[in-house]
Amino acid sequence: MLDKIVSARPSLSRAERKVADQVLENPELCVEVSIQRLAQTAGVSDPTVLRFCRAIGCKGYHDFKIRMAQSIASQDKFFFRDVNAGDTTRELSAKLVDSAIASMQNIQNQLNHEAMEAAIDLYCNADRVEFYGSGGSALVAEDAQLKFFRLGKPAIAYADPHVQKASAVLLDDNALAIAISYSGRNRDVIEAMSLAKRSGSPVVTVTRTGSPLERLADINLNVEVSEDSDVFSPLKSRLAQMVVLDILAVGVALRGGEKMIDRLARATMAIADNFVDR
Repeated sequence: MLDKIVSARPSLSRAERKVADQVLENPELCVEVSIQRLAQTAGVSDPTVLRFCRAIGCKGYHDFKIRMAQSIASQDKFFFRDVNAGDTTRELSAKLVDSAIASMQNIQNQLNHEAMEAAIDLYCNADRVEFYGSGGSALVAEDAQLKFFRLGKPAIAYADPHVQKASAVLLDDNALAIAISYSGRNRDVIEAMSLAKRSGSPVVTVTRTGSPLERLADINLNVEVSEDSDVFSPLKSRLAQMVVLDILAVGVALRGGEKMIDRLARATMAIADNFVDR
């Protein structure tokens, strides 16, 4: 929840930002106090607190307090400490694995299940799917292509910004564009999705709530993960994006029933034939 609030803060109103700042400054206290007390402490009205809760994806103040409590509990269980040059491999592995576990727990707590169901519907109604990503997210897009092409519809991933725009402008309402971005602020991906929208294609994004890319989406599968270091590759965000797309792929497969399961089994058997016996 704290990552989600940080991501959403730039898109909030001035009064809602006061609530966000109060929550970020003292998250434990916000779990304990009433809506009237939080509004008074932040210097805003009760309805402003409710609008803040809904802006970050909560149904109301009670739902907000429950999610905050879960988020704080997860932080107590798993925490990340920056790696440094003096770390042994044992310390390094413990830090990175704990960090990865924490990000998976965050995804489980924050996943918008209604949005996921809607994204599955969009895929089922499309004739083909195209994945767009840049940098580390381009690797996630390529991984998604390997998962989704076995589901029976053409699937392709684009990383080159020029090809992304050329492909996006040729989409139509029979296609589905899925854009992946940790920050949601990559200019090339945003421009490609703007072209996809103009072409009539529905757009699903895997990004932060309140980001410029999310605002272009018909459906956003939110990923609110805070990276702890700019020096090393973004491990947590990449894992989180992959897990969200895994959930989407498996959801589509289960929606397809026995016919889909048979298709996946045949694809697996075809790959298995390439292995040689010792």
